Amino acid sequence: MPQPTTKDRIAEAADQLFYERGFEAASFADIAAAVGISRGNFYYHFKTKDEILEAVIRRRLANTRAMLQDWQAQGASPVERITCFIRILIANQAKITLYGCPVGTLVAELGKLDHGAQGQANAIFSLFRDWLCRQFQELGCGTRSETLAMHLLARSQGVASLAQAFKDPEFINSEVEQMQDWLAEQMPAAASG
Repeated sequence: MPQPTTKDRIAEAADQLFYERGFEAASFADIAAAVGISRGNFYYHFKTKDEILEAVIRRRLANTRAMLQDWQAQGASPVERITCFIRILIANQAKITLYGCPVGTLVAELGKLDHGAQGQANAIFSLFRDWLCRQFQELGCGTRSETLAMHLLARSQGVASLAQAFKDPEFINSEVEQMQDWLAEQMPAAASG
């Protein structure tokens, strides 16, 4: 695997800082310090904070696509693949409890700022929604598939928000169990019996 370029390292550090501190609060100096480069070298790669934001969103889109492909390959059935989505709350439990959902927090902040990149950030949610919709279609949920996908996406966002608000990782465990039970209830009669 090739070594990441300085530009890649800047985008990775910015991604982490935007998640932990927020887009608005993370400064050029913070990002340069995290990468260990001078501000002059930093400006060689990115002229504006919006350019960094675009790189961060591209990175998150690519990482999300790769994760969805992994889930597609790992899960032998739609239920197993949807369970991968549900269990991401457990996999990221510590970070979610501290900072919330990386996608949800960025989209919300960009919305408050009325930032032009909000639509690009929303595309990450669209990837999840469309992928979940396909899984529910494969499960045999037909016309309910999009509604079920949006419900599950909304519920996971709510869990992340409340786990962060109350700093309660056990809440995530309880909600994941309930979402898995809910998923079992969504199976069409022919598929479950």
